[in-house]
Amino acid sequence: MKNIYFPDEEITKNDLYFMCYMIERVARRLHQRNAYVVNAIGRDELEHLISVANVLHAKNPLDVEDDWIADYQLQEGGFDITDVDHELAERIPTPLQMGHVYSRLIDDTMRPGENYVDGMLRVYNDPLCETIDNYNASAFYEPSYVIARAYNNGGF
Repeated sequence: MKNIYFPDEEITKNDLYFMCYMIERVARRLHQRNAYVVNAIGRDELEHLISVANVLHAKNPLDVEDDWIADYQLQEGGFDITDVDHELAERIPTPLQMGHVYSRLIDDTMRPGENYVDGMLRVYNDPLCETIDNYNASAFYEPSYVIARAYNNGGF
């Protein structure tokens, strides 16, 4: 994928990872699902954000959260991903860890002609995300090839 501002510059996997990490942070803060965040921001703005991700990396993540929430008028929801049964889930993955899970899933399931923004919209809107985001289970902890296979097969 090419940077929309600098066509000679490629968007990197690290830029995708940063985007997935920030989507996770914003969704958790607002008690929303990741799909809400990507859909509310929208395709054009996701292209903008991933094109400036190499600059946003240097900012305080809390400031990036504040900017995204204000700029895209993101609203508080009622889904708390961290509300788990602590007998089933001894640990909750961090936004960094889930950023890796989702960036690998997007990269591992890229379709011909698809770019990272298309991949984000496709993956985050797939029903499999509800399984991955159920921390009472262990889907998020599976190796990336297992998660990609589950995605391609329509479930675990």
